[in-house]
Amino acid sequence: MIETGTKAMKKEIKFSLVYRDMWQSSGKYQPRVDQLRRIAPVIVDMKCFDRIETNGGAFEQVNLMFGENPNRAVREWTAPFNRAGIQTHMLERALNGLRMYGVPADVRRLMPKVKKAQGVDIMRSFCGLNDIRNLRPSVQYAKEAGMISQAALSITSSPLHTVEYYTQLVDQLVECGADEICLKDMAGVGRPTTLGRLVKEIKTRHPQTVVQYHGHSGPGLSMASVLMVAEAGADVIDCAIEPLSWGMVHPDVIAVQTMLRDAGFLVKDINMEAYMEARTLTQEFIDDFLGLYINPSNRISSSLLIGCGLPGGMMGSMMTDLKGVHNAINAALKSHGKPQVSFDALTVQLFNEVEYIWPMLGYPPLVTPFSQYTKNIALMNLLSMAQDKPRFSQIDKDSWNMVLGKAGRLVGPLAPEIVEKARLEGREFYTGDPQDAYPDALPQYIKEMEDNGWERGEDDEELFELAMHDRQYRDYRSGVAKQRFEKEVAQLRNPVAKPKPENDAPSANYLSKQHPDAIPIVATATGRLLWELRFDDLSTPPAPGMQIRVHDVLAHIEASYAIEEVSATVGGRLIDTVIAQGKMVTKGDVLGWIELDGSSVTPNDPVA
Repeated sequence: MIETGTKAMKKEIKFSLVYRDMWQSSGKYQPRVDQLRRIAPVIVDMKCFDRIETNGGAFEQVNLMFGENPNRAVREWTAPFNRAGIQTHMLERALNGLRMYGVPADVRRLMPKVKKAQGVDIMRSFCGLNDIRNLRPSVQYAKEAGMISQAALSITSSPLHTVEYYTQLVDQLVECGADEICLKDMAGVGRPTTLGRLVKEIKTRHPQTVVQYHGHSGPGLSMASVLMVAEAGADVIDCAIEPLSWGMVHPDVIAVQTMLRDAGFLVKDINMEAYMEARTLTQEFIDDFLGLYINPSNRISSSLLIGCGLPGGMMGSMMTDLKGVHNAINAALKSHGKPQVSFDALTVQLFNEVEYIWPMLGYPPLVTPFSQYTKNIALMNLLSMAQDKPRFSQIDKDSWNMVLGKAGRLVGPLAPEIVEKARLEGREFYTGDPQDAYPDALPQYIKEMEDNGWERGEDDEELFELAMHDRQYRDYRSGVAKQRFEKEVAQLRNPVAKPKPENDAPSANYLSKQHPDAIPIVATATGRLLWELRFDDLSTPPAPGMQIRVHDVLAHIEASYAIEEVSATVGGRLIDTVIAQGKMVTKGDVLGWIELDGSSVTPNDPVA
């Protein structure tokens, strides 16, 4: 029911519950399908939401990781909202689809067909670099599948990310068919007045286009931003509910509704009895197992985020990263006769370093995965400087892809020292369409399913999951994922009984029989393997098929004394990896295999 009151009402503002992002911004996992089934009718009964964010992002991936079929989860989760006439929406990362690296075009095209059949109405698509070349196919594929295409602007605040910059991008998105525009203020650092001006410009140029605002509450600007975009003509506001609202997540719907009603907007009443039941259920899910993966720091807002622009949703993983290298940095400082630093001081140093290098990296909006890449470079800079090495001494392969333009165009120029480093290392800048680097791949996945006797699933949904998350899907099908998850939960609930980490590497003799003609990738130290410079196991090894050059940094190993690089000794094609992110390895262990291409072996390089 909409309350009209006695004073003249402005336009109606609708609310969307970002239930998926509430969890993803808080911790690692999403609720199980049985939990989602329980809370869905309660959310419907709240009667204040016209939209629900049900899936996308890492939703499908983490379902696989705890041994649950994500297709069943999406179908059963969306069904109650479909019946109630509440629109459902998902989040996808354009070129990266539902993962952290590029997706073949045929897999991207299949995704909205599958999700529409599963009951998802709106596909929210964002490119972390706001590259129209990455966004245009998402718009096209969503509309082909009969979904509403909502193109998202990755909002940040820099001298180059102006109202004029974003409105020109909106013009292009509307021209290529986007039905709606979302302001994805993923770090909550969008300035309220500027966001209001942006919405007013969009509504002036495209008055029929629905505008939805998504703002995280971490830095403390979100409520002011909500009011300013509403006054400027926004149609839908993303909200959260307790106990996962505020902190690094989103404003609570109660506060947003109260503020907007006081400002004269038409907003729906909230069934508070249902709200409290949903609140209780969400807390029950936290108490069940999800709270084991929620970092308490995510409950705290920090205006320090305004300067560095990092999204609150990655604070938990960033704190883990910092803890992982804190000892290594202090060991390096001590060995060079420098004073050691406390963890709090190191945190401030990292924020300052991100703020310092961000313009040097071309101002990439700090959203997944570019927030991780920028943070990784800043983190390795702190370690390098502690070792008396210059900044940018260590840049991981994924961050290089961003720098070189393989993920899309950076809005600003790179610092001369980074350009020179690329030249000295023989790295070439990429100017083509990023999608061209990821050729169609569905035929090979179809063959794999046929060879294994696996059904492609209703509306090809099982084929899609294999193609989007191949490693996690195989582990799900084999039962390994469920066993691993249950063991992990048991250890977190009873840390005293947690066994001493063992070497997870298969024997070299066994591996040599698997790939007798390939060159092994060998661990350079004893410690924890990091395919990506993040310290959780949500990261995955590089995808088989990628081209490797001599001296490419393939991984890092967190040793007791420092972070060691694992570089390619030969050039060729990656054909396999055998150790998961975060597992313990011993110096000399085989981590994966490279098939020689005959063109890039350096004669003087040792072949392990």
